Amino acid sequence: MARLSVEGTEVVVRLSLRERLALRRRQDIRVPVAAVREVTVESSWWRALRGTPGRGLWRPGRCVGIRRSPEGEDFVSVRADGSVLCLDLSGDVAFRRLAVTVPHPERTARTLRSRRPGDPPAHDAVREAQGPAGQAPHRPPLQHEGGTADDHGRAPGAPSRTGTGSQPKADDERVRRANEGG
Repeated sequence: MARLSVEGTEVVVRLSLRERLALRRRQDIRVPVAAVREVTVESSWWRALRGTPGRGLWRPGRCVGIRRSPEGEDFVSVRADGSVLCLDLSGDVAFRRLAVTVPHPERTARTLRSRRPGDPPAHDAVREAQGPAGQAPHRPPLQHEGGTADDHGRAPGAPSRTGTGSQPKADDERVRRANEGG
């Protein structure tokens, strides 16, 4: 499992030997603390993933590698059994996001907030988990967290893009012609 720490003015993601082999990367990932634009804590590991998988190891519940999205490349090292710390980055850095499962994501987020230059902590964009179940305030709790929302955060009966109620009404003339066979 990758370990994230703040060393001086840098955020360092230390990779295990297995992760180094999967990524074909020798060095740890280092980014300046000043490049951290936003810090979020996600209780569901798959919400931290965006884009398409690149090189790395991609298994259900365990993802390590580089993901490509229109914003740039993201580094992810996430497990299904824990919360994920997401660091959105800006500036001249190799990645646009670091998403790492860490043992104490809220404490790590507070550490990052205290080390960031610029904005005072009251105006920081950090969203930490609230409550005993670790539910984030920016979305409803999912079913496995004791809530009623589905895996996409929708309330029961809410239409989806592909589910019931999302398609336009069928054209009566086209349906009649199809049923006639012509």
